[in-house]
Amino acid sequence: MSGAPLPLARPATGYADHMTTTPPLMLLDAAAMYFRAFHALPDSIRAPDGTPVNAVRGMLDMVARLATDLEPSGIVACWDEDWRPQWRVDLIPSYKAHRVAEASDAAGIPDTEEVPDLLSPQVEILAELLPLLGIPIVGAAEHEADDVIGTLAATADGPVDVVTSDRDLFQVVDDERRVRVVYTGRGMSKLDYVTDGWLRDTYGIGADQYAEFAVLRGDPSDGLPGVPGVGEKTAVDLLQQYDDLLGIVRAAADLTSSMRPPHRRKIVAAADYLLRAPAVVNVVRDLKLPTFDAGRGVGDADRAEFERLAEHWGLGDSAKRALKALG
Repeated sequence: MSGAPLPLARPATGYADHMTTTPPLMLLDAAAMYFRAFHALPDSIRAPDGTPVNAVRGMLDMVARLATDLEPSGIVACWDEDWRPQWRVDLIPSYKAHRVAEASDAAGIPDTEEVPDLLSPQVEILAELLPLLGIPIVGAAEHEADDVIGTLAATADGPVDVVTSDRDLFQVVDDERRVRVVYTGRGMSKLDYVTDGWLRDTYGIGADQYAEFAVLRGDPSDGLPGVPGVGEKTAVDLLQQYDDLLGIVRAAADLTSSMRPPHRRKIVAAADYLLRAPAVVNVVRDLKLPTFDAGRGVGDADRAEFERLAEHWGLGDSAKRALKALG
């Protein structure tokens, strides 16, 4: 990537303005970011030895821009230690099944995520570079990055910015605790600053209803089937009328309730799914995570090693911008 990056769009809500008075802890959905960087930039961006580094450079530029414009107190790269936990698959067998690498089934070995061959080595490079920039990598066995984010967002002492392109993480938004999502789904030049007010304006539901909204309407990208015949509009209507899944299921079972017969039939038919799916969609918020220092900065030794690796991998201005923003 070349040229000076454009500044990020500034949030315009009173809640977001309030957050600028106290620097937030920034939680990166690392996999979402490096996948997006990989697909956004051509794989012709290579190191001197020919190794593709488009995802590395793209993610370093994203981190540099976020750090410069949003001025966090510290940054954590939340990592997928298990991208498809078996306990979630046991509940919903289709969960992320379409992402499983075909070779895994054929060889009879545990599921591995289908990651482009040109991306896999870049993930290893990022895992080496990010800690040198003072960005600890935090994961948890048998859990996804979403669960790490959910736990850190729930236990942080101050405001939190969650950087992701995954709408499922809208469930961690909490205006009272000053937790918002910096949503990158429309690109870095069109960021959405997701608060409870934003969710109500955009979807008509609050953050505390978002996971159940996802359960009802489903999510093909995660292999989550949803309730057949219930789309976004119907899901919102049901949640607005009955508050939560329990209220919806109870209304469907109560023949005297005001629920429309077509909706009643769909909910009753999906009762088993509605019993199992919330545990899959809800992020875990009480993991025991390793200790880390997200605001330690870049020491002389780390700077020297980062610069050495940056030269080795030909990271150019992307590395310089990251060091300037974080060092």
